[in-house]
Amino acid sequence: MVLNYIWIAFFLVAFVIALVRLVFMGDTEVFPAIMNSTFDTSKTAFEISLGLTGVLSLWLGIMKIGEKGGVVNVVARVLSPVFTRLFPDIPKGHPVTGSIFMNVAANMLGLDNAATPLGLKAMEQLQELNPKKDTATNPMIMFLVLNTSGLTLIPVSIMVYRAQMGAAQPTDIFVPILLATFFSTLAGIIVTSLYQRINLINRTMLLTLGGMCAVVAAIIWGFSQMDKSQMNVVSTSVANILLMTIIVVFILAGMRHRVNVYDAFIEGAKDGFTTAVRIIPYLVAILVGIGVFRASGAMDMLIDGIKWIVSTLGGNTDFVGALPTALMKPLSGSGARGMMVDAMTTYGADSFVGRLSCIFQGSTDTTFYILAVYFGSVGVRYTRHAVACGLLADLAGVVAAIAICYMFFG
Repeated sequence: MVLNYIWIAFFLVAFVIALVRLVFMGDTEVFPAIMNSTFDTSKTAFEISLGLTGVLSLWLGIMKIGEKGGVVNVVARVLSPVFTRLFPDIPKGHPVTGSIFMNVAANMLGLDNAATPLGLKAMEQLQELNPKKDTATNPMIMFLVLNTSGLTLIPVSIMVYRAQMGAAQPTDIFVPILLATFFSTLAGIIVTSLYQRINLINRTMLLTLGGMCAVVAAIIWGFSQMDKSQMNVVSTSVANILLMTIIVVFILAGMRHRVNVYDAFIEGAKDGFTTAVRIIPYLVAILVGIGVFRASGAMDMLIDGIKWIVSTLGGNTDFVGALPTALMKPLSGSGARGMMVDAMTTYGADSFVGRLSCIFQGSTDTTFYILAVYFGSVGVRYTRHAVACGLLADLAGVVAAIAICYMFFG
């Protein structure tokens, strides 16, 4: 229902603002711009779904081999102590635990193309456990928040964009992004646990969260010992080596269990094709709403209003120029990417705003896009507290990004 109200608000706010601009400012271009955006974004939604078809087919095929080869079940058993506390409604040892882990691991490595199909597979498995098919369950919401909080260890694409925009040190935002996204994920877990009354004060969770903090610290230290060229090579190589290793391990496991890996792959790939077709209406809906809101000038008015408020209160307004990226990120990944590139073009890749926009881009994920695609793929209409928890995780990431950017570059 929350998505329903937000979607309606996009159109109503856009219409009112466009009408005001036409009547009082004589802006005759605003309504054509809005209508053009509806055509452009609906086309984009279809193209995204079409582009996902091959990737979905590939990774759902690989996952099917992993399932039949027993790899997913092994991962589920290893993670069972932690996941039984974060996802108490999932039966112990259920294969969905392995799918969730694979999705989270792909996100952490910045492998978006691999993460989406793995996430859709996990949602299908969670839907099998759902007694009320049109309503999100607690495990679904916790899983969605883990995705929307956007935990990323290797932000390869952002560093590539910085290099293309002429940054002196494209990797200088690596550590700030790592810190900001960690706080976002931690906040998401805590907030969702409070909503669902999950007790995190136990030996297993404290050891896990403490271990995560230690791993983050070790990664920060390790990369701090490298120069920028080494960091780029190592981060890119590690991500791709791990991805290929997963594929090979799944195939070897299937062979060990005498699985016809080719047939298993084809079986899973067929599911990828049907899933890609199924999400088209949901993508069209959310992207058209965002496009209309942006084309009306509502986003620019929002940013100008925030800048005036911060200035009136005597605050430093340096960060406001990067806010379009932060505000767009929960709505559209490609839109936020465009805002990030625009900020680096306008202010400079090595400016405070340019760097902050990159940290915003890496600190959270596309909350509404993920909600629309993941819930839409399994027909869930009532999202309960998913939007609230996702946006609170985003807010934590944004606040952390601003504070960390001032600390590093202010």
